[in-house]
Amino acid sequence: MNEEKHDHDACACAHEHGHDHDACACAHDHGHGHDHEHGHDHEHGHDHDACACGHDHGHDACGCGHEHGHDHDGESKAMPIRLIAGAVLFAGGLAAHLLHAPLSVSLPLFLLCCAIVAYDVVWNAIRGILRGKVFGESFLMTVSAVGAFIIGEYPEGAAVLLLYQFGEWLTDLALDRSQDSIRAILDVRPDTANVLRGGQIDVVSPASVAIGETIVVRPGERVPLDGVITAGSSLLDTRALTGESVPQFRKEGDTVLSGCIAADGTLSVRVEKSFGESTASRIIRLVEDAADRKAPAERFITKFARVYTPAVVLAAVLLAVVPSLFTGAWTEWIHRALTFLVISCPCALVISIPLAVFGGLGAASRAGILIKGGNFLEALNGAHTVVFDKTGTLTEGSFSVRRILPEAGFSEEALLRLAAGAESLSTHPIAHSILAAYGIPVGPASVSDAHAIPGEGVTAFVDGRFVAVGSAKLMRSLKLTVPEPEAVGTFAFVAVDGAYAGCIVIADRIKPDSADAIASLRALGVERQIMLTGDAKPVAEAVAQTLGLDGVSAQLLPDQKLEAVETLFETLPKGKTLLFLGDGINDAPVLKRADVGVAMGGLGSDAAIEAADAIIPADAPSKLCDAIRIARKTHRITLENIVFALGMKAIFLALGALGLANLWLAVFGDVGVMLLAVLNAMRILKNPRRDA
Repeated sequence: MNEEKHDHDACACAHEHGHDHDACACAHDHGHGHDHEHGHDHEHGHDHDACACGHDHGHDACGCGHEHGHDHDGESKAMPIRLIAGAVLFAGGLAAHLLHAPLSVSLPLFLLCCAIVAYDVVWNAIRGILRGKVFGESFLMTVSAVGAFIIGEYPEGAAVLLLYQFGEWLTDLALDRSQDSIRAILDVRPDTANVLRGGQIDVVSPASVAIGETIVVRPGERVPLDGVITAGSSLLDTRALTGESVPQFRKEGDTVLSGCIAADGTLSVRVEKSFGESTASRIIRLVEDAADRKAPAERFITKFARVYTPAVVLAAVLLAVVPSLFTGAWTEWIHRALTFLVISCPCALVISIPLAVFGGLGAASRAGILIKGGNFLEALNGAHTVVFDKTGTLTEGSFSVRRILPEAGFSEEALLRLAAGAESLSTHPIAHSILAAYGIPVGPASVSDAHAIPGEGVTAFVDGRFVAVGSAKLMRSLKLTVPEPEAVGTFAFVAVDGAYAGCIVIADRIKPDSADAIASLRALGVERQIMLTGDAKPVAEAVAQTLGLDGVSAQLLPDQKLEAVETLFETLPKGKTLLFLGDGINDAPVLKRADVGVAMGGLGSDAAIEAADAIIPADAPSKLCDAIRIARKTHRITLENIVFALGMKAIFLALGALGLANLWLAVFGDVGVMLLAVLNAMRILKNPRRDA
């Protein structure tokens, strides 16, 4: 287990974002009274000894001698030809055998069939022995075939290898399909960039473009590097990053992320991040690393196969030897032992379980949810408590005018116009909100003698009238009494010519998606939904009441949020998990402490990438519901495959030991169970969000 080190100087929030993997790993004690699987068991590096059955499923997860999931064009094109040639030779040999032709006719056909179809199986068995991995599936199949030839069962010996290879080829096709969504993610990074140098455009590798240089993105091209638009505007297709199909409009001054596609306009972009640190590169690293972080079911299968395969080989040897010593029927019991060996291969488990997890990660990526590993996918399945940040998570994170409360003698429009005039020279966020609500440029000729009073507000003459906009303290300094508005938010009181004129209520806006997210989480069986925020208590309580949350704590500093989460852990049922959804910048300690820390809308944030366990680039809390649905479907399919594969293996092993199954049935039992398990695992890729 590696102890990751993150570059914390890259983040300005002064929190340590690295996961301490020695302190927080799978199935450890969090110190709050219950055994809780936190999930931060990041297993980096490819575990080439992960499974004892011999196949190389991309990461040697199974070990049966083939490399599943890798796109070897020559090998994939040659396999159907080999299978067809082998089938023709096998049919010829079988016909000769059934017609009682001389052995010199049928045996060469069977041997040639085996040589064409399964030379790589034999070679992988030899290679496994040389590497010390004796008990691989290639070894089991080779021993079974050779044994069948030794006892004179030539058709069965050839059939073992032919049917086995046919099943492996079908499995490879299924695995390739399951990786399509992951391949699509890895295609978000373009290979070239149009950089403006010396007045002309040079087409270069994005890695050679320096920060500060200007790149040109034409319609239909992907943005190669993160930056700020200096000229032009365009609709951007952000589907590869956010999973959202609606294009986003971007103009001069806006930030663009690499991986987006310019739809209808040419953009000039000043590069803000290097190629390796741009969003597309970080997504690719995240997806690649996710494959190495195993879910608990995957770790169980890995350990199971290491014990199971040698055990069944020993059982097969005993089955061949012990009864034969008493009965003398060596041929019969060796035949049963060979059948037992073929059936015993655990490939259905060690292929289908990682495939289900891999498919779940791919389905989540396709839905715009980047999950950093199978362990976090499993933790999402057990969600019991969801903790939300408020600003930027459940609310939009930007102030806007919510209500205008004029006094008698003033209309809403007149009050807003005078306030906008007074605030027109201010840079305060409240001033920006008032000017945005007014929506009409304020002519400088109409405003004079403007003064900013720190901590209180502004005064100015607007169209010859003295206007003061600010806090209740500013009103009191003008000898004015202001009423307590019946509203929640920040109040900008307005006085005109020395008389109180009204109040403008400014507040953060709840996201349209938030209410649906809360309702969907409750429908999914999430027991507690809590909001922790640093905002004022009245504002926080109003948001919580509007959304129907189960609890709220306000005016919290980051360390107090962490304490609140620790308190929630104390009442968390065993085997259940706590999720935190935040912006990934100010909430790094809580993101790390939660079983699954989810950063939303933080794809461009170093803190989000570092501290979170999952990332939702879109500003949509309901995406968390999709993540839970996908996790639950993945978990259910994984359990189905474990029960099905173990149950079928037990039945076929019993039949083989009792002499009720021959090698033909054994091969169908092994390959058939594997294919059914793989096909079941692939269901995760079909509408995973609709079937939870």
